[in-house]
Amino acid sequence: MGANEFAKLPHIGESLLRKEDLRFLTGVGQYTDDINQAHQKYAVFVRSPHAHAAILGIDTADAARMPGVAAIYIGQDIEGKMNGLPCGWLISNPDGSPMKEPPHPVLAQGKVRYVGDHVALVVADTLEQAKNAAEAVQVDYEALPAVIDMRTAAQGPALHDAAPDNHCYKWTLGDKAAVDAAFASAAHVTRIDLVNNRLIPNAMEPRAAIGVYSRASDEYTLYVANQNPHVERLLMTAFVLGLPEHRVRVIAPDVGGGFGSKIFLYAEDVAVTWAARQLNCAVKWTAERSESFVSDAHGRDHITHAEMAMDQNGRFLAMRVHTDANLGAYLSTFASAVPTILYGTLLAGQYTTPQIYVEVDGWFTSTAPVDAYRGAGRPEATYLVERLVTRCAWELSLPQDEIRKRNFITTFPHQTPVALQYDVGDYMACMTQAQQLADVAGFDARRQASEAGGLRRGIGYSSYIEACGLAPSNIAGALGARAGLFECGEVRVHPTGSVTVFTGSHSHGQGHETTFAQVVAARLGIDPGQVDIVHGDTGRVPFGMGTYGSRSLAVGGAAIMRALDKIEAKAKKIAAHLMEASDADIEFAGGEFTVKGTDKKIPFAQVALTAYVPHNYPLDKLEPGLNETAFYDPTNFTYPAGTYICEVEVDPATGVVRVDRFTAVDDFGVIVNPMIVEGQVHGGLVQGIGQALLEHGVYDPESGQLLTGSYMDYTMPRAADFPEFKLGHVCTPCTHNPLGTKGCGEAGAIGSPPAVINAVLDALRPLSVKDLDMPATPHRVWQAIRGAQA
Repeated sequence: MGANEFAKLPHIGESLLRKEDLRFLTGVGQYTDDINQAHQKYAVFVRSPHAHAAILGIDTADAARMPGVAAIYIGQDIEGKMNGLPCGWLISNPDGSPMKEPPHPVLAQGKVRYVGDHVALVVADTLEQAKNAAEAVQVDYEALPAVIDMRTAAQGPALHDAAPDNHCYKWTLGDKAAVDAAFASAAHVTRIDLVNNRLIPNAMEPRAAIGVYSRASDEYTLYVANQNPHVERLLMTAFVLGLPEHRVRVIAPDVGGGFGSKIFLYAEDVAVTWAARQLNCAVKWTAERSESFVSDAHGRDHITHAEMAMDQNGRFLAMRVHTDANLGAYLSTFASAVPTILYGTLLAGQYTTPQIYVEVDGWFTSTAPVDAYRGAGRPEATYLVERLVTRCAWELSLPQDEIRKRNFITTFPHQTPVALQYDVGDYMACMTQAQQLADVAGFDARRQASEAGGLRRGIGYSSYIEACGLAPSNIAGALGARAGLFECGEVRVHPTGSVTVFTGSHSHGQGHETTFAQVVAARLGIDPGQVDIVHGDTGRVPFGMGTYGSRSLAVGGAAIMRALDKIEAKAKKIAAHLMEASDADIEFAGGEFTVKGTDKKIPFAQVALTAYVPHNYPLDKLEPGLNETAFYDPTNFTYPAGTYICEVEVDPATGVVRVDRFTAVDDFGVIVNPMIVEGQVHGGLVQGIGQALLEHGVYDPESGQLLTGSYMDYTMPRAADFPEFKLGHVCTPCTHNPLGTKGCGEAGAIGSPPAVINAVLDALRPLSVKDLDMPATPHRVWQAIRGAQA
């Protein structure tokens, strides 16, 4: 079945209410912290108060004698008993040498490298007892200079012996000679310097983990707030603890938001699992919010210089980019891939730029590890490209839309100069619809009305593209991935005709229990209420790669479709036998099997029952049951794209920016549930606009203390910060997956930041403000205005 046929099936394109919302809205969802085991104990981590320090000694004697304390573990207790945390992606330097990959210990070994680093694990009968004992652990530190600014990291003290200059890798992509030649003959060159600000994830549910050990079976169970439990198990068993994988079960129950920060294997997960065996009891840890600020992997944090060469008509000839990427104190699970593979390959954007050359330097600093955060490399690429394109337009006295239209890709498939090949798209249609929905024609009148009230109004464009559904595995492996990127689906048809689907994808807000059920119901011609979705438990579902990179429906859904192909093929054989016909003459549609050219038909439920009560077909030709499993490894990424238009009002007296209008038109291919897609876009827009105007993770440059370590200092967006969003959709179905879907979960966070900042700068251009970095807080905007006037 092709994408066009799939899109016409019943239930596809219907805004069915989410099945999972009943338990969430009534408070009966079960998150990791809701789970309690008999005789469990509680864990608290002693964390470093220093950004960089040598550990001269740790005295646990007084703490160990405190009431209820079961054990206190420090680095020397685990040394030689487990390995450090692994990085999942190997990046190579231009000369072919591997990146520097220093150890990432579960508990600090002789040194701490950021505020929040793990120094000791305290386990006690109650949480209060564990907290009290943790405060009593005495650590003798020798404070060392912190390395905060990656621009001067090479001159700072070495955080790791393996990286004496704090440099992890240099990564390049593109034809440098061809790019240099294009610049030499260009009619105009536009240059820009950008900072992509550090973000601190703040999912509603903080991270949590419960390690359980059964001495009788010598088996472990880890309950954890995680987005990909199979990967968690693989990394923990094969790389850290050296345990037989079949003796470890990882269960990720309801997860209250992930946004990338719950993809990774964290030290806490390993520590409580190991401690559970040492103490022969369950060990539970739940992060407090202040702990999450310093210990969860952060996002973004790039400094970039970029240049665009153009001809006299504003057509792009070449682009060159240099980015410094902050990796934090250690390499987190996918940290190395985010500023390279997931960033550099998207720098073509929606444009026909013939040549692109990018180089990225990754740096270790005395800050929390930096890893994937909603979009993971794609927002950083889009922010750079779309800020640069708008700057090109202004320098050539062209409208923002015109320079984009002159350079849009219009012929597909399109091979970019940075490795990727886009299969399909219609960027002009997205632009046209966005301009109509945004009423761009009425912008000048609105600008004049704002100016009459003493305000400045600006309009900003962003035409983004992203690569979703990380794949294929063989290419990813050649680029350094240390895991496959396929997905698995098992479809189990019960005798009554109801269905249970087991998927390696994980749902933490995306609505899989609804959309996956719609896919199965549409294909089998049954009601979505007859389909249950099981995920998040390595003991129940086949091996899968979890949820990240907007891959669930395009990859996980495609695996389910392949399993349904097998279900249909076997069911047709059963139907053929029941109707005394040839397999080749059986057709299946709308939940019924028919014989071509006749009025013979039987319902799907009858075939399902026959599969389990095989009195009517020969067992020597067909075994009982109607269960099938399939894996899907895509042949290419999917490429969602769109155009976003933002209008802001700026008060020049105070610097306050108000988003007055925001229009988002996306091409997600075939949409299964429009309501869920709208929710995903809304959430992404809120996060993206939050980055543009409010959020910023800041460390003190001298002490390395996190200055934005709570909601008092790190500003989260609120409903009052946003207008009513106007959304539109264009559909060019993906050409290489059976559903025609492209992924929608990250688009809003990718396309919105440059649209907002372009709008702010458009409003301030008459005041001679030429540049501004995120976040465009009132103080920053006010300073920019005063600086330009001075």
